[in-house]
Amino acid sequence: MKSNGGDLLVQVLREAGVDTVFGVVSVHNQPLVQAVSRDLRFVPVRHEASAVNAADGYARATGGLGCALTSTGTGAGNAAGALIESLSSGTSVLHVTGNIESRYLGSGRGFIHETKDQLGMLTAVSHHAETIVDADGAGKVLRAGVARALERPGGPVSIEWPIDLQYSAQVVEPAAAPEPEAGTAPSDAAIAGAVEALRGARRPVIWAGGGVARAGAELAGLVESWGAALLTSNSGRGAVPEDHELCIGNYGNSPLGRELLADADVLLSIGTHFRSNETGDYAMPVPTVHVQVDLDEAAIGRVYPATGVVGDAAAVLTALTAAGLGAADPAWTERARSTRDEVRARQRAGLGPHALLADAIRASVPRDAVVARDVTIASSSWGNRLLPMYDPRSNIFPRGGGIGQGLGMAIGAALADETRPTVGMVGDGGLAVHFGELMTMAQEQPWLVLVVFNDRGYGVLRNMQQGLGQSTYAVDLATPSFEMLSAALGLEYRCIATSEQAGPILREAVDLRRPVIVEVDLASYGEMPAPFTPPVSVPDAEEA
Repeated sequence: MKSNGGDLLVQVLREAGVDTVFGVVSVHNQPLVQAVSRDLRFVPVRHEASAVNAADGYARATGGLGCALTSTGTGAGNAAGALIESLSSGTSVLHVTGNIESRYLGSGRGFIHETKDQLGMLTAVSHHAETIVDADGAGKVLRAGVARALERPGGPVSIEWPIDLQYSAQVVEPAAAPEPEAGTAPSDAAIAGAVEALRGARRPVIWAGGGVARAGAELAGLVESWGAALLTSNSGRGAVPEDHELCIGNYGNSPLGRELLADADVLLSIGTHFRSNETGDYAMPVPTVHVQVDLDEAAIGRVYPATGVVGDAAAVLTALTAAGLGAADPAWTERARSTRDEVRARQRAGLGPHALLADAIRASVPRDAVVARDVTIASSSWGNRLLPMYDPRSNIFPRGGGIGQGLGMAIGAALADETRPTVGMVGDGGLAVHFGELMTMAQEQPWLVLVVFNDRGYGVLRNMQQGLGQSTYAVDLATPSFEMLSAALGLEYRCIATSEQAGPILREAVDLRRPVIVEVDLASYGEMPAPFTPPVSVPDAEEA
């Protein structure tokens, strides 16, 4: 058989270290799916958005590239929302979508699966998008797309491939794998300016975002030599293991975190966007002396005024440590330790028996296990803070805040490494968005424990409406029997109805080494002492 575009795609993916691809087969991508199914592992998800979510989870868990295959037109459109999440997080995803025959592109004839300006749509939701316009150039476009996805900062790359060009003959030859970027070196002048601003500080705070994912050792070295308090965004969690005595974690906008920042004399922020929900819509206090490190020059001072250093986080941290910033006041370093303990103690008091769910999940899996979390009360209240993270690749969640993406991410992460368990945390409302992926879970049999927090609706918004003194609306949902649903799919099922059951049931579920649905029946379990509401501002009704 002659080689075609599918064989070329397999070769390019192998060069990038990808062994598993997620997608939906279509008349406009069959050569690609056929080759991937034969030579790699093709996971047939039930919706194109889930293909991208799973590829996203795979990429985060491996620290490399994920790949999703979709059809053209509606199929590519279905993937758009998930691409927005990958774009928000800068995840390295290669999204390859079909297109109609090249001779009909742009003709507007209503050819099946044709859509208006598909490339324009993909450009809007991708880090980079391109069309394969001839068979001879396909390999170059694919390899350039892989490189663009893996660059820093990177993100999802979408490549549309007309179906006739997928079938075209290809000469498939190996090429060198993309070389990892060395990272942007900071200028000597920028480092000197940062050292001048930071040296001699007695009450330093470091705020670490997702940009420190590959610089954990360098970050820990500076924290320890300087005696600084370490706060993180949600995305920065795990770069320094959260059992480190100076790692306060994702508590910057908590009352104690705000007090710490208000009393600090300098702030060093690294690779963070200062997202609105983590800064109280930018009302969180920041010291006047603020040095911000980022690969993206446009990020410097975008939220808080700052002296900027443009460069790779590891390189900057190494240079600052080598320069010597002095030592923090010992009393300040001790305050960092005590703040770390106190923020957790206060949160545990507000969670009541729900804190035991965090303890049970952590105790049931090894330190390097992925915990993939959808947007739900459990994730937003304690999953993003109290549940310890020890490695950034374990910390998978929708950074853009979209609901319903957690199961796809969990499946992708679980299939990235089948030697250890993966935990997925979803709500019944979010799970309903992509309910069909339970069938993917049943078919592929990943070592995945899916914990479904069932409050029979959109609990976050229900709490928000009640907190505003409103009657609830649009938040109560019909919910299936998860026990019967699991039986219909041939999946193991367990139910947690009390806090005492959490530990034993989760350990039992993990030990099964196959997919399990664990329902947390929140009606039986009981409410939190302090109902969780999302950290977003709502305009006053009179001003709206």
